[in-house]
Amino acid sequence: MKRHVLLLAPLLLAACAGTTAHPPPGQWVEQPSANADERVQVRFLVMHYTAHDFAYSLHVLSEPNVNGRNVSAHYLLPEEGDPSYKRPTLLPYRLVPESQRAWHAGLSRWEDRQNLNDQSIGIENVNQAECFPVEDAEPLCIYPDYSPTQLQLLLGLSQEILARHPDITPTRVVGHSDIAPLRKTDPGPRFPWQWLARNGVGAWYETGTVLKHHRVLKDRPDDSTLLLRAMRAYGYGVPENGLPSGDAEKYIRAFQMHFRPWEVTGQASAATIATALALVEKYFPDRLEKVLLPASRVP
Repeated sequence: MKRHVLLLAPLLLAACAGTTAHPPPGQWVEQPSANADERVQVRFLVMHYTAHDFAYSLHVLSEPNVNGRNVSAHYLLPEEGDPSYKRPTLLPYRLVPESQRAWHAGLSRWEDRQNLNDQSIGIENVNQAECFPVEDAEPLCIYPDYSPTQLQLLLGLSQEILARHPDITPTRVVGHSDIAPLRKTDPGPRFPWQWLARNGVGAWYETGTVLKHHRVLKDRPDDSTLLLRAMRAYGYGVPENGLPSGDAEKYIRAFQMHFRPWEVTGQASAATIATALALVEKYFPDRLEKVLLPASRVP
């Protein structure tokens, strides 16, 4: 069975608990991107990593037709220690106004929405993650830590975005891999979703609820059908008629990178299923009963 091999650098988030380092609200560097157009109402916030240094990322996200592609994001956040970033302090770069559509999500789905560029704000974080092809196996991926100061910038900016756009509820703060799991892995398993949620950005589960569901599930065989049903109820774009096994592994891996980054296997373990059920119970309690019904009884 194919799996990603993950090489994870030591997590350096201790600094995140200290004094915030983000600039005053509304302070950023304006760098207009040529790759934008009009949009409709904002409902989602999508997190990315660039996989390149700051200078190349800024070039790709702001200039037209780079390597035959037109891509952009609303914001680009530099990281410490990047020699291609020349300013003395880290500042967010605003590439596209929030009133316009940036081209960052591509083919994507969350809840009942597809192609989320129309309704999302995209934040690109400079992070030089790399994946290398491996013959007859999933790629070998190396995911570096995110810069502590960069994360403070991200927190402050995200809090401001949520204040401006109240339709972005906790479950609508997502990663690119959440909305496009068949082709994307960013922002990767080193992204601090739990820390952000503790500070009011995004969703996280209650440990006690996970334990409650795990006690019921721990002696049962892995049930990918139940897990995918819970993921669909939470927001993942799982088709009603299910997924081929290879695609299901990628969806499960995306879920685990977000909510169980220490267990990115693509397998429907009891702990992964319990986590998904805990999220549904917390944020969509009216959907839990239907999720728990046997598959043959679900309309």
